Amino acid sequence: MLKRLTIHILAVAMILPMLAGISLAGIVVHEEGDKKIEIGARVQVQYHMEDPDGGESSDELFFRRLRPYIMGSVSKNWMAKVQFDVGKASGDNEVAVKDAWMRYTGWDGLKLTIGNQKMPFSREALTSSKRQQLVERTFVGDHNYGTPDRMIGFRLDGATGNKKVTWGIGVGAAELDPDEDKMDFDSGANHGSDWNEGTLVAGRVDFHPFGNLKMGQGDFDRKKKLTVSVAAFTWSNDDDNNGSAESLDSANGFEASFGFRAAGWSVDGEYQMISGDLVDSMMTAGLYVGGTTDLDKYAVEGGYMFRKDKFEIVAGYESLDADNYQEAWNRASVGMNYFWNKHMSKVQLTYRMGENLDGITGADEDELFVQFQQVF
Repeated sequence: MLKRLTIHILAVAMILPMLAGISLAGIVVHEEGDKKIEIGARVQVQYHMEDPDGGESSDELFFRRLRPYIMGSVSKNWMAKVQFDVGKASGDNEVAVKDAWMRYTGWDGLKLTIGNQKMPFSREALTSSKRQQLVERTFVGDHNYGTPDRMIGFRLDGATGNKKVTWGIGVGAAELDPDEDKMDFDSGANHGSDWNEGTLVAGRVDFHPFGNLKMGQGDFDRKKKLTVSVAAFTWSNDDDNNGSAESLDSANGFEASFGFRAAGWSVDGEYQMISGDLVDSMMTAGLYVGGTTDLDKYAVEGGYMFRKDKFEIVAGYESLDADNYQEAWNRASVGMNYFWNKHMSKVQLTYRMGENLDGITGADEDELFVQFQQVF
């Protein structure tokens, strides 16, 4: 396994320096008055190794994300973006639609976004995958366990004049892939034939006492910043597609989270309480007991940057508990990141130690992630 890992990493390392000279997050290919066209992409090449206790280890090298996009405007205060993923698409969805929206910014302190987009819930989910400290998101940012993913609809975001308070409200159509072991939200833009359809409403408020702290992990600015947030959502099945025994009837969620930055240190913490009810009120399997479950999730992760912000040591701890779990599923992570150009060009290593996988007592597994990232 170590020999394969070395070969895979060397192969990717030969390619990455050719990309590292590109430093812009998007390239403007045309600009004339209010008319503007920008193109860009996110490339993440990942090596992943799984080593379960009592089982055989496995590994793979693949494109975790390969997301080109185009963004542009032809009139004042209006812009649009289309982004799709040809990396980890699966099944019939060989190309997964991600961002696909139009946005109006002509109101003072407000912006309205219409289309396929993230909902205003979960600090970690709202933090782009290209700005994460750990290679993979923790339970609180994972759409497989009750955190809403993108939806097709409307989102209104606002801020006070000093931007110490920001807020967002969203409403639209979101779908759920039926699975007794998961509560897997996704967008109807990547519709599956057995997915439950429904309406999602979400809202959040963020308080920034020392000035606005954007959704991005790590502390390149080395300025003291703090954000404290609360958010909630509700999803209701419209009963149009309930052919599966694991169809979800409704779900509700609450979030309390924070982010702190100072002197190269960064810490993010989040707690979620999510409830879900199946259409079949008799089912007991996976997450559910008698057709219902409450998911208690929390995660804390942080890091410290040194050597002129080229290196970052990171660590995290996360937990997921469900009504039908024997024990809480816990994961601890340690790792290191190296930056060529902040989050634009970097390599990440995360070692994750899991215990009680899927809530089964004694089902433990260690995982290694190595990821090369280039954004332009």
